[in-house]
Amino acid sequence: MAREQGTKPIAQNKKARHDYHIDETWEAGMVLMGTEVKSLRQGRASLVDGFAEIDGGEVYLLNVHIPEYLNGTWTNHAARRRRKLLLNRAEITRMERKLGDKGYTLVPLQLYFKDGRAKVELALARGKKAYDKRHTLAEKQANREKEQAVQRRLKGYKD
Repeated sequence: MAREQGTKPIAQNKKARHDYHIDETWEAGMVLMGTEVKSLRQGRASLVDGFAEIDGGEVYLLNVHIPEYLNGTWTNHAARRRRKLLLNRAEITRMERKLGDKGYTLVPLQLYFKDGRAKVELALARGKKAYDKRHTLAEKQANREKEQAVQRRLKGYKD
């Protein structure tokens, strides 16, 4: 049987980019049960309330919802269990140092399969204030209007 190649997205946390300033990202493997992998292969997961914590020199992913596998039996997993992430020691110590600063947290940005293995993109993030969110939305709207004006100009329309 041929091995899977490339990446296959499962879930994204779009709200994280809206609510946080993203400073740094890491790719981490996950320790999963068989029924969790089967459920992920069906494309069923939610990262909305998820976060990560460092406990005893290891990183754990919490509140990520992977629903129970429909065809599972008594061996099925809990939907919101604590999952260990696979990172090397240097990455974990760097995260710990950064998390020591006030206002930082670890947030999952996306969940995907890379070459057949489940991975999570983890971000070191700092919370945005309400005015930062408004500023970001206004900036995005201004860029959209600018692009539309350029497209109208290229098509020969007059403003």
